[in-house]
Amino acid sequence: MAEEREYVLDRPNRRKSSSKTTKAIVTLLLLVTAALIAVITIGGWSELEGMQVVQIGYIVLYVLMAFYVSRWNRGVLPLAAALSILLGIFAAVGGPAWFDRDTTGFARPHSIFGGTGLAADFLGLLVLLLIPIQVLLIAFAMQGFRQNWHVEVEVPADEIPGRRSAAPAAA
Repeated sequence: MAEEREYVLDRPNRRKSSSKTTKAIVTLLLLVTAALIAVITIGGWSELEGMQVVQIGYIVLYVLMAFYVSRWNRGVLPLAAALSILLGIFAAVGGPAWFDRDTTGFARPHSIFGGTGLAADFLGLLVLLLIPIQVLLIAFAMQGFRQNWHVEVEVPADEIPGRRSAAPAAA
C-alpha cells in the first residue's frame, strides 16, 4: 500500500519579497494617514465645522484597514484606494482654506482639549501633506491588489520552502 502524503494550502505569492514590501508600505501609509488626520483633528477641532465625525471615522477606518492589510487581507485594498481618493480631494479643497485663516481677524483654532490649537498655516501644511501620501497609498494599494495575495495552492507539506515536515508516522 502506498504511503499517503499530507497536503496543505500554500500561499506562494505571500512569500515574495515584493509582496512583503508592498504590504509593509501600505500598512505604514495607512497608519501615517491616520496619525496626520488625528493631529489635524485635535489641533483644529474648533474650526472643523461639523467634520469631526468624518475625520474620526477616517481615523478608525484607516487603522482598521492597516490591521487587515497586516494580516494579508487584500479585500480592503480597493476600499483603501477609494477612501484615499476622497480624502485627497478633501485635502486639496480644504488645505488652502487653512492658509486663508492665517491672516488678521481670524482667531487661532482651539484644540479638542480646550486649549489653543495648532497654527492655521501648520494645519494647512499637514492637510496638503495628505495629498501625496494618498497618491502613494492609491498606487501601492492597487499594486498589492495585483499581487494576488489570496491565491492558494494545495501542495504536499514537504515541498513548501522553509516549512519543516512532520515526523514520519510509525509503521
